[in-house]
Amino acid sequence: MASFNKYSGAFTPLHLAHLLRRTTYGVSLETVKELRKKSLGQVIDTLFTPQALPQPPINVSYTTDPDVPIGTTWVDKGNSANVNNYRRASLKIWQLELLMSKQPNITEKLTIFWHNHFVTADINDPRYSYLYITLLRQNALGNFKQLTKDITIDIAMLYYLNGRENTRTAPNENFARELMELFTLGKGVEAGPGDYTTFTETDVKEIAKALTGWVDVRALPLRVEYRANRHTTTDKTLSHRFNNIVIKNEGEDEYKKVIDIIFDREETALHISRKLYRWFVGSNIDQSIEDEIIIPMAELLRKNNYEIAEPLKALLSCEHFYDACNIGNMIKNPVDFILTPLNQFEVTLPDDLALKERLVGKLFTTSANMQMGLFEAPSVAGWAAYYQTPNYYRLWLNATSLPSRKTYTDALASVGIAQGTFRLKIDAFKWLSSIATPNNPNQLMDELILTLFSNPLAVNQYDYIKTILTGGVTDSAWTDIYDGYIADPTSVTKKNLVNTRITSLIVYMMRMPEYHLS
Repeated sequence: MASFNKYSGAFTPLHLAHLLRRTTYGVSLETVKELRKKSLGQVIDTLFTPQALPQPPINVSYTTDPDVPIGTTWVDKGNSANVNNYRRASLKIWQLELLMSKQPNITEKLTIFWHNHFVTADINDPRYSYLYITLLRQNALGNFKQLTKDITIDIAMLYYLNGRENTRTAPNENFARELMELFTLGKGVEAGPGDYTTFTETDVKEIAKALTGWVDVRALPLRVEYRANRHTTTDKTLSHRFNNIVIKNEGEDEYKKVIDIIFDREETALHISRKLYRWFVGSNIDQSIEDEIIIPMAELLRKNNYEIAEPLKALLSCEHFYDACNIGNMIKNPVDFILTPLNQFEVTLPDDLALKERLVGKLFTTSANMQMGLFEAPSVAGWAAYYQTPNYYRLWLNATSLPSRKTYTDALASVGIAQGTFRLKIDAFKWLSSIATPNNPNQLMDELILTLFSNPLAVNQYDYIKTILTGGVTDSAWTDIYDGYIADPTSVTKKNLVNTRITSLIVYMMRMPEYHLS
């Protein structure tokens, strides 16, 4: 039976690796070694350490932006003609590089969770998207209720879900509907015409009126403003789902009243708890998990006044999270698939900013080709893998994405991903040097399996893969090859032999079905 009780068993390297896969985009083996010295509670505290906001994206190489010299940021500058394309690319590349921080911290994983929850897409002005993603990052570990209030009048959200077009003379129901259906309450089983158990069509109409009056101002500084002459000042009466509560005119503070009313409903805590569960634990929420995990987590969330950190810490520390059935039960999303090996193997980006931007831009294109481009969610519901039954994460694997995955890992582990003369690739020798005894094929295999796979391999798999290192003979064959290279590191022949064996091993393992699991 699923248990929300704190895990009290042995916190093994397997458990640590599982926790890091779910909360980061990969960390180095050296970092893993340091974390192995800590208890579960200490690792959780490390993961939840508050992070400073990063510096904003800059103009790296675009020479014809009249307001933004190369080397300075564009996020607070004017918007002249023909600059949005480079700025949009700059934003996406900046965001992707932030996920490559290698820090053992949950902030970036949560930022993308919120990006998938409070979706915006198709934003013409990248300055809007910068303000939006910064709001999510700043509040990633903060208060869910406050974040919902802030996102309601966020400049990008007003644009995306037509809040700026929501006026007393022409109410627009788009945001009001998604606020309840996707962002807070969730849509329950339909109980009757226009009644979705958690809210009704009447509530959509009345809450849309309560949210009128907000517009985006494109003049600098970019901001949102409340315009009283656009706001519906009459009473708004909600349905029986909200006990027929009447919302009086509160002007520019009325949207806060709306959020407070919604967050008084238990369904809001349950809905976000389910979404966090599917992001960090697994897609299957049966009645046992609902009763033993979701409900206690939602209660803890409400007890903490919707501060997200403590309930999430409890989820990541509970017995259920470390059940064998929850280790390796997800398929890596494309961003995870692309970035995690870069961080695990400490793959370095070029120092030249323009070259680095082009290379990270290539990684962004790869993730988009695998159907997960940041700032490019396919709908307001986010990526289908996190809500579409019954396949959920299996949707990441298809005839389009699988060849892209293989091409990516093959290149990363062998010839490298080319940008000019630079090659983004795994340095096998650098990784070998981080192992205590790299001449021991069993220790090498154990560390590599723990790095690349969620679970140990079967004995026959282990023995077969090891033959790539040993050449099909005894373990000492690899020991002799590696020791021979260490004794004579200038020998091209000996170095190439080591490189061929370890590279072939990594390529093979990254092609295995198990590598797609998290």
